[in-house]
Amino acid sequence: MKKKKIVFIIALSLFLIYAGVVLIVPKELDQKHNKVKQKGPYDVSDKALALYNSLDFISDLHCDALLWSRDLTVKNSVGHVDFPRMQEANMALQAFTIVTKSPKGQNFSANTADAFDNITLLNFVQARPISNWFSLFERAVYQSRKLHNQADDFNNEFVVVKTADDLKKLIALRKNNSKIVGGFLGVEGGHCLEGKIDNLDNLYNEGVRMLAPTHFFDNEFGGSAHGVSKEGLTKFGKDVVQRMNELGMLIDLAHASPKMIDDVLAQSQDPILVSHTGVRGTLDNSRNLSDKHVREIWENGGLIGVAYFKGAVTAPLIKGIVDAMKHIKTIASVDCIALGSDFDGSATTPFDITGLPLLVEELLNQGFNEQEIKAIMGENVKRFMLQNLK
Repeated sequence: MKKKKIVFIIALSLFLIYAGVVLIVPKELDQKHNKVKQKGPYDVSDKALALYNSLDFISDLHCDALLWSRDLTVKNSVGHVDFPRMQEANMALQAFTIVTKSPKGQNFSANTADAFDNITLLNFVQARPISNWFSLFERAVYQSRKLHNQADDFNNEFVVVKTADDLKKLIALRKNNSKIVGGFLGVEGGHCLEGKIDNLDNLYNEGVRMLAPTHFFDNEFGGSAHGVSKEGLTKFGKDVVQRMNELGMLIDLAHASPKMIDDVLAQSQDPILVSHTGVRGTLDNSRNLSDKHVREIWENGGLIGVAYFKGAVTAPLIKGIVDAMKHIKTIASVDCIALGSDFDGSATTPFDITGLPLLVEELLNQGFNEQEIKAIMGENVKRFMLQNLK
């Protein structure tokens, strides 16, 4: 009996410790990894605010909020995005991107797939299902369902966009009620398919409509810009690109190696996008797009989402974001520029989602006209999605 009592006390103690970790650590990690340089409320000129308030459709191509334990149906004091802050920002459509693996010590130069995985530990401290601890695919399914479940809990004011008709519905609903917001699901890194092309169809059935072949390391698709091989598409990667075209899934080349970008552009029958990036014309590193690829993506009918963090753009960040956009405009066209914040992606950004009027102000300061600003802030994404979602 004494031995059983000791075992019980140890088990209870471990449970209580774990419960304490689950209650405290996730919010602390969220706050530590998703910082803003300047918290709101944000002060902008009357001209910039009036233009911002006139925008019918604001959209962003990259946000990792589903990774964190945050309830997106309430306004949070941490992080960058939730549904109430989307409403406050008049955000029409936000891409919610799914992260399933992230190597410890990740960097822009060289990472390996066998490095310790930070997301495994994050799933453990968040008390997510045990299946998530061991399966990258199950992590993707869990985050997909999280968006659907929280959308259902948001007073009929959130639309999960899976088709062009869904987007048309969102646009129509917002004409009468601007509080209605929408989101669509993407995946950051095809390693979550676990080498099985059938899992692409499974994720499509879960509502995923965008997928990036690689993240910070090489996988079954081929080479990451930050991996070791720097290779292009493998046979598996080519098969998945073909199936994505058949399904009408958007191909996101953020984090792809230059050779993989070449391979996908050569193979894909549909336009591609880069959800969150910078350009080498303003900051030359392996994270950012070359002028050659900027032009080819534009000629392909694609989109380039400009990110908001150090490493993608120069400091000060708000000016750096617009500098990158101006470079794209100079060598290609305003028609391919979009917002690609990387909100909630373990990145420090100059503002949270409610600070987007600051970006409009800087666009005005750098000489962009009203029509160009409307295009960049969301009209380009609207056009692209209506043309390419089935």
